[in-house]
Amino acid sequence: MEYLKAIILAIVEGATEFLPISSTGHLILVEDYLRLGGEPGFAETFMVVIQLPAILAVVVYFWHALWPFGAEKDAHAILMLWTKIVAAFLPAAVLGVLLDDFIEEKLFNPFTVSVALLVGGVVLILLERGERPVRIPTVHAITYATGIAIGFFQCLAMIPGTSRSAATIIGAMVLGASRPAAAEFSFFLAIPTMVGATTFKLIKNGVNFTPHQWGLIAVASVVSFMVAYSVVAFFMNYIRKRRFTVFGYYRIALAMLVLLLLWR
Repeated sequence: MEYLKAIILAIVEGATEFLPISSTGHLILVEDYLRLGGEPGFAETFMVVIQLPAILAVVVYFWHALWPFGAEKDAHAILMLWTKIVAAFLPAAVLGVLLDDFIEEKLFNPFTVSVALLVGGVVLILLERGERPVRIPTVHAITYATGIAIGFFQCLAMIPGTSRSAATIIGAMVLGASRPAAAEFSFFLAIPTMVGATTFKLIKNGVNFTPHQWGLIAVASVVSFMVAYSVVAFFMNYIRKRRFTVFGYYRIALAMLVLLLLWR
């Protein structure tokens, strides 16, 4: 039964990681009903660790754009992009370490998730109602200053339910990036962010895991990667043709449902 729960959570993670609807928020809501067993901290660590293979799907999907070495590649441009990604990662890295215990204790709950989903949904809808001038047509045109500013937007996603991808994509678009450039930078920024978060969680809690718990993580990781790869391909095609409004309405509907269930 525990493995079935882990697989369900992995499917939820893979399906929501790159959509602006909050994978962590969905995991918290689903886990609140499924209830993974184990020592204190295992469920929270599990929900962070299985995001890493989902991020690995980005590396595989965008390998040509991320790997700087090879024929017919602009190695300098790709290496410069990586330095911007690392710079953008730093705000969340610092605040994540400082606020981790507070976030786990106070914010990992369905009420916080529902409020963040609701607010984020409204923001997405309002964002899509106006036309914004595009000053940054491609991901390589993002400057260090813009990248760091996007990194501060990413810090908003420490509130479960906000959505890391929503915060960074919205932030990038507000700062003048095109949809594809915003999405790509958001996905690339997820790589150091989730590697850092996973490493931190494993150092903090992983040494106490049982072989059974490591087995749950392993199975969930495989499922998360496979689902996430499919979603990356879908989402990149989607944003080239459509707006994010549907995700805003979905967030609001889910938030209202959760609040209704909490207040019954």
